[in-house]
Amino acid sequence: MWSIELFGSDVYHLVYAFIIYSMLGWCVESIYMSWCNKRLTNRGFGYGPWCPIYGFGGVVGHIILSPLREHIVALYIVGAIVATVFELLVGFAMQRVFHEVWWDYNDKPFNYKGLICLESTVAWGFYAVIICCFLNGRIIQFIDGRNMDLGIHFCRFIIVVFLIDYVLTLRRIIKESGISLRERGAHAADKLRGLLGR
Repeated sequence: MWSIELFGSDVYHLVYAFIIYSMLGWCVESIYMSWCNKRLTNRGFGYGPWCPIYGFGGVVGHIILSPLREHIVALYIVGAIVATVFELLVGFAMQRVFHEVWWDYNDKPFNYKGLICLESTVAWGFYAVIICCFLNGRIIQFIDGRNMDLGIHFCRFIIVVFLIDYVLTLRRIIKESGISLRERGAHAADKLRGLLGR
């Protein structure tokens, strides 16, 4: 499984890079928000030190944007647009599923429904350039410098911890909302029937 080729790489490198980007994103955002809030702030969805939106963004962003590596301006513009659209879609999905979003740009100028804003769009463009031109190559070197068997065990361990973390987090959110899993399932089934016209 780990050696299956996908998008010019293999599952092992993609999963390992996803984990690294998730943790790096959590570090950067938690440090930034702790500085803004003047107190320690965990910016992750769960309890652990990871933000999967950065994992997906880093891996998928590199796959989509790496052909533009030699064209920095185009890379910046396309990266800013793609990441902003991704952030908007994730925000809409979180609102639909959890009835809340874990970020709020309402206090930022040029925002849309508090889900995206110009400041973040500008930052996403810089992140795209950093990831494609500097960071991803170093992450791949780091992965290749580790023993693959140990790396696979590490990835498996993190995936298990990640899943436990998110099951506990979802359980807490559902408990705090006062809505049972059965009610949520019935509500989702009603919406699906509505979409299918039944």
